[in-house]
Amino acid sequence: MSRLKKGDEVVVIAGKDKGRRGAIVKVLERECVIVENLNMAKKHQRPNPNAGVTGGIVEREMPIHISKVMLFNPVTKKGDRLSVRTLDNGRKVRIFRSNKEVVDV
Repeated sequence: MSRLKKGDEVVVIAGKDKGRRGAIVKVLERECVIVENLNMAKKHQRPNPNAGVTGGIVEREMPIHISKVMLFNPVTKKGDRLSVRTLDNGRKVRIFRSNKEVVDV
């Protein structure tokens, strides 16, 4: 079971965006994540009239390594570590380590 999933709210713990929060847009190969409006970089884009793409300098989100983000815990209002537990019915769930609350409902 993956620790971070698309749609999770995370906090960046290292790098230029340290302390900022955002939702995960995409998980890349279990190693990197793309977080909305974080780790922005300018990309020089060539125009493509066939595809209707205009050229110029565009800002886009770049991947962040999964070790640089933590899942946001709304109870403690901080980033928190996760563990995976198996319930009595055999379903695996993610649990916050600090207060033992279930992340997945």
